[in-house]
Formats: sequence, C-alpha cells, structure tokens
Amino acid sequence: MNLVHKWFCRSRRWQTALENGLPWVIDGIDLGDPLLEVGPGPGLATGILRRDHPRMISVEIDGNLAIESKRLVGQGVRVLRGDGTRLPFCEGAFSGAVCFTMLHHVPSERLQDQLLREVHRVLRPGGVFAGSDSRWSRLFGLLHMFDTMVVVDPDGFGERLESAGFGDVHVDKIEGAFRFRGTRVP
Repeated sequence: MNLVHKWFCRSRRWQTALENGLPWVIDGIDLGDPLLEVGPGPGLATGILRRDHPRMISVEIDGNLAIESKRLVGQGVRVLRGDGTRLPFCEGAFSGAVCFTMLHHVPSERLQDQLLREVHRVLRPGGVFAGSDSRWSRLFGLLHMFDTMVVVDPDGFGERLESAGFGDVHVDKIEGAFRFRGTRVP
C-alpha cells in the first residue's frame, strides 16, 4: 500500500467506517470458531471481530502490517505473516473466514481466484466465507495511486465464488462497496 493508503487504514475515520460497516457484512452469519481473517492490514477490523470471536487467526502478507496487527495477540488473536493464495493450514481447519476491503490489493484476478480456492480449502463443510470490497470511484482510484488496485467486479463475483467451490452465494451492492458470502460445499 502507498503511504496515504497506509495512513488512512490506521485512521479514526476508517475505524468508524468499519464499526458501522462490518455489521452489514457479517450480520446474521454464524462464523463459528475458529475464525480466519485474510488480509487484516493494521488490524482495525480484527479488533472489532475479536469481541465476538474468541479464537481468530489473521494472515497478512505485508510484514510491517502483520507486526502492527500483533498488538491484538494474547486477546484470542494469532497473527501470521503469510500469503492468502497459499494458506499454511490443513483442509477444514476453520469454521468461518472473512476478508474486508482487501481483495483489490491482490495483484491479479487469477491470484484473487486462487485466494478464493484456498479459503474454500481451509473451511470446514458448511463454513461461511464473508467479506466486502470497494467499488471503483475517482476517490478510490486516487487513494490507490502507485498502489496495487485490481478492482473486483461485483456483478461477476458470485460466479467466481461458485467456481472456487462455494454454494449459497450472495453478492449485494451499495454505492461504493459490495458484500459477499458463500458456504463451503463438501
């Protein structure tokens, strides 16, 4: 992430946006225990999630951000530096998985699809994968100048989740964002 983006993702404004937005993404979903979070960044969403999920593992590819997220270790959270396209867990290790506003940082659609397949692999049958991402706007583009930004098209994302093995797929759009969920089918 570029410096402006890193600053914003640590900001009180982003914390407030997450406090208000996460319920829209995960409301009514039983994510169970343990929960996997892919791409926590500096861990603001992790801090919110841990209130309701006593055992979480967060996997972050950026070493500096992973170190920052480690402030939550010892509070039911384990933070690993790792790549969501190659998760270091056995099949069926998690009851639920989440990712929030991070898929557009995965550098290609092919790697995004690999991440979806990996999350499917590490979920237990019946486990839910839920998340959100931003939709393109000028402000979103400006925030990502000199940064990785492979915008996910919500109109085709349901089919991509199904191709990765998920069933009961839902994708809902609002201005500027979309949420998704899918269930691991055995």
